[in-house]
This record gives sequence, C-alpha cells and structure tokens, in this order.
Amino acid sequence: MMIMESLFSSLLGAIFGDFLFGDPSNKYHPVAWLGKLILFFIPKLKDSHSAKKERSKGVVFTAALIIIFSLVIHFTAILIFYLLGVVGIIIFSTLILKITIAIKEMEKHTNRIIAALKINNLEDARYHLSMIVRRNTKNLDEKHIISAAIECISESTVDGIVSPIFYYSFFGPSGAFIYRIINTLDSMIAYKDNYYENIGWMSARLDTIANYIPARIAAILMIFAAKIIGVDWKNSLHILCRDHDKTFSTNAGYPMATMAGALRIRLEKIGHYSLGIDYELASIGKCRTAISIMKLTTILFCLVFTIPLIVILDLIGWWRLLFGL
Repeated sequence: MMIMESLFSSLLGAIFGDFLFGDPSNKYHPVAWLGKLILFFIPKLKDSHSAKKERSKGVVFTAALIIIFSLVIHFTAILIFYLLGVVGIIIFSTLILKITIAIKEMEKHTNRIIAALKINNLEDARYHLSMIVRRNTKNLDEKHIISAAIECISESTVDGIVSPIFYYSFFGPSGAFIYRIINTLDSMIAYKDNYYENIGWMSARLDTIANYIPARIAAILMIFAAKIIGVDWKNSLHILCRDHDKTFSTNAGYPMATMAGALRIRLEKIGHYSLGIDYELASIGKCRTAISIMKLTTILFCLVFTIPLIVILDLIGWWRLLFGL
C-alpha cells in the first residue's frame, strides 16, 4: 500500500510541478546530460568499412544505455525506500518522472512562437519553431509555422507526456526514464541519412514500439478532451479515422490527425502529408486551444489509465514484487 500511495503522490507532484515550473536549464537537466553522453559515443559507433558493424554497435549501445540506467534508477529507488521510507521514495520518484515529461516546456516554446507571430516577426517565429521540430523552417510562411507548431504539440502530447507516464504506470520511475532514453536516442540518432541510418536503426524501432499503444490511447482521450473544451470532437474522430495513416511515422498520425479534426484546420508538412480539412484558418488562437487539449489529455490519461492501473497492479502484488517487499 505504501508503494502505491507514493506512486500516486509522485504522479501528482510531477504533473503539477511541471504545470507550474517547467524544466530547469539544460545545465541542470539530467536529460540534457544524457544527450551529451549520447553525443560523446556517436562517433565511436561509426565504422566506415561495415554497415553491419555500425548497426551492431548501435544495438549494443542502445541496449546497454537502457539496461544500465534502468537498473541504477530502480535499485536507487529501492535503496531510498529502505533508508528514507515513503517520503524519500516520493521525492525521488517525483523528480525522475518530472524530468521525463515536458508540459510547461512545450507551452513555453509555443508562446515564444506566438509572441513572434503577433508582431509579424516570421524570422523569430521560424527560429523558435526550429527548436522543437526536425524540419527546415527557414522558408515557412505563417500558416505553415502555425501548422508545424500544432503538429509538434500533438506529437508531444504522446512522446513528451503520455508515453513516459504510461511506462511509469507499469514500472515506476525507472519505467519513465527508460522511455525517455529511448525517445532521446530516437531524436538524436534515428535519422535516415547515411551517417545515422545504421547506428540509429535500433533506436528508431524501439521508439516506434514504445509509442505504439500510448499514441492510440492519447488520440482517443484527445477526442474526449475536445468534447470537454467545446471544440469539434465529432470531426476529430472523423479525421482520426480518415488520416491517421497518412504520416510516415506509424504513430504520429494518430494525435496529429485528431488535433487537426478538433481544431477544424489542415495540418500540412509540405511534400510529406496533409491532415484534416481547412474549415477554419490555422491561427494563434488554434495554438492556444491545442495546448489546452494537450493539458486536459494529460489529466484524463492519469485519471482513466494511470491511477486505475497502479491500483490494479497493487492488488495483484506487482509493486511488492518489483520493490522486493
């Protein structure tokens, strides 16, 4: 029972702590430190003579990073619980979960883009957008800047919030951090160019697998969030069913299509995909509504999935087994 209560407390602490404070600067952010560690090893994974060796090195590196960090975090959690009790594990779990989610940070980036667009400063808007998307933003007009921002909000609802909480629901703080490792690797080395294709092969596939269920749950909950907020939930369901498979990513189309439908706009990455129908114009106001949907989806996910699952797992003895009680 103590573990279950501590997991609930940590969940609430991490979610509302992120709502209020966001992330620390990269200088003090463990995920940024993880990124530096990955950057250090990237050149060592290359092998100009053998694509097979590159892929093998990428697989070993990815597996080693996940196994080492998961074991360290999990056994640290157990040690803290035995030494400091419930209060210690609550603080530790809250901090770990907090650094794996990015609710406030997504809102901050969006607000910077909005502020630039308000004064018609497309150059600044493109720059701030480039901080959160992979695509080239240099020549995007206002419509496509807003579209890209809303697409990013939609995707981040999954990989920046729902997915880490999903794995926290099953494995506690180590589960959330394992997911963050996978997603960070995907964002850094899972590219299709000649340099990264082989070393990032494993990371790309793990990220696809890890987000498969959370992306679909998030899309469904986004429809309910749209209904509660008062936007077009029926169109969100329609566009989800129609357009979810139009993106190259197996998972990204689900939250993006749902968001496009709810906002009654068209989301477009030029030359790649177009989601939704432009009943209305993409606007700054739509960005703000997208953030509201993201936040409400987070709350709904915790209420209808995470909390019941933690209770069920407690009833079957999972948490006692996991923490060696």
